[in-house]
Amino acid sequence: MARTTTAKSRPPRRRLSPAEKARIETLFERFEAAETDPRTELNYDSPYTLVTAVALSAQATDVSVNKATAKLFEVADTPQKMLDLGEEGLIPYIASIGLYRTKAKNVIAAARILVEQHGGEVPLDREALQALPGVGRKTASVVLNELRVEPAIAVDTHVFRVAHRLKLASGKTPDQVEAELMAVIPEPYLTRAHHWLILHGRYVCTARKPKCEDCPVADLCPSRKLFAG
Repeated sequence: MARTTTAKSRPPRRRLSPAEKARIETLFERFEAAETDPRTELNYDSPYTLVTAVALSAQATDVSVNKATAKLFEVADTPQKMLDLGEEGLIPYIASIGLYRTKAKNVIAAARILVEQHGGEVPLDREALQALPGVGRKTASVVLNELRVEPAIAVDTHVFRVAHRLKLASGKTPDQVEAELMAVIPEPYLTRAHHWLILHGRYVCTARKPKCEDCPVADLCPSRKLFAG
């Protein structure tokens, strides 16, 4: 099982030069100026609907998940209701999402564990969350960070790309990048950094053609010369 990144086990702060420390501080000051309280684009109204939506979003877009859960959560927005719906009842609601059969199996299995072992409530600690079927480290990180339970950075393709382009990390795996980001991002921004980085990667620092002309941190980006015309 992956290690929990809590205040006690969080990677030690990396020693930075004054110039680099100032650059990173300014990066996140600008992200904050643009969006003070960034949140997930997945629709949810409880810890249970959040963890379910995040689990369904693996290898799927937030738009497609929101379209499916808009109807699903009208009939099953608690573990017990989801369990009552059952796997075959769930599938029609999420059939438009990739890997829907595996996800349906995991969602129902997770609902059963929540009902039988947690009184129908979502446990808000990493170990218990990651023990749920279909909930890995990344999903747990998104949930804990979104609910402001734990500063966590879920490294998806967007975060991985932006972290490298901004020279905040150089790791070759998501876990390595996560540890590097946790070690350099200033403490006041840690609970919001995940969302800033993912939204920046989704809408500005895109994979094929980053919008450097619209980037609020372009002058602070070591990779800009690779893309700017």
